[in-house]
Amino acid sequence: MIRCFGIRWTVHPLFVFVMLVSAATGYIRELAVLFTIVIVHELGHVMAMRAFGWRVREIRLLPFGGAAETEEAGSVPPAEEAVVAAAGPLQNVWMGAAALLCARIDGVDPEWAMYIAHSNAIIALFNLLPIQPLDGGRLLSAWLTARLPYQTALKWSVRIGLGLSAAMVAAACVPQFGGVQLNLLLIGLFLLASNWRMMRDLPYIFMRFLVRREADSARARAKGTLALPIVVQPACRVGDVLRLFRKGRYHLVYVLDEGGRIEGVVPEERVVGIYFHSGGQNRAVSELFR
Repeated sequence: MIRCFGIRWTVHPLFVFVMLVSAATGYIRELAVLFTIVIVHELGHVMAMRAFGWRVREIRLLPFGGAAETEEAGSVPPAEEAVVAAAGPLQNVWMGAAALLCARIDGVDPEWAMYIAHSNAIIALFNLLPIQPLDGGRLLSAWLTARLPYQTALKWSVRIGLGLSAAMVAAACVPQFGGVQLNLLLIGLFLLASNWRMMRDLPYIFMRFLVRREADSARARAKGTLALPIVVQPACRVGDVLRLFRKGRYHLVYVLDEGGRIEGVVPEERVVGIYFHSGGQNRAVSELFR
């Protein structure tokens, strides 16, 4: 573990395994290329995070990129998430293009330059698979959270990740593809385990989203924002209202009776406050007016 740019950098055991295998088989130069590509890829994410003012705690390096832990997890707008996710593969694009240009320069080994370009293309394309925690999974999550309630978007992001990572594991074991492909199998198992763990942790992730919601609401009110209305009936439970919350949007909850008349309007911070401070998950929203 090292600290650089104020961030703790660690190497995942899967990457350690790849490095040991590469060293044992004599692929030292290839390992150096892979490590450099991964570092630059992650620095692209870090620069984008810093540009948005995110506080990055840790970067875990993997053979195909990395995973970042930030203070802002679950509270940033989907557009920022998408930009940060895309910043990594964009580094592979310019590195690959530079390698292709170098291949045309006299004195540069064209075969080695093409290897670097090819490696960047593979890492970029692999990272764009819509599986968490890959960049494509983050882009998918940002797209879903911009269109669906946050909890629903989380569930679908993880379900898609589980399905695709399971398919990757199956493909790695199909004899028609040349027998068991150990690298693909290990990465597929890692992604499958990551998404399974995320599925298990969904209640905690959603709770963290709600905990940060009160501070986010205060900032939205301070700077002024357009509210996204949520319309419910008086008998709707507080917990069900919270499941309709959208990431990056401020809500006003309209309570309508069966005749369509407005019984009251509740700001989102009151709903969140009742949930946390009064144990009111199962309380009807109509009780908020009493």
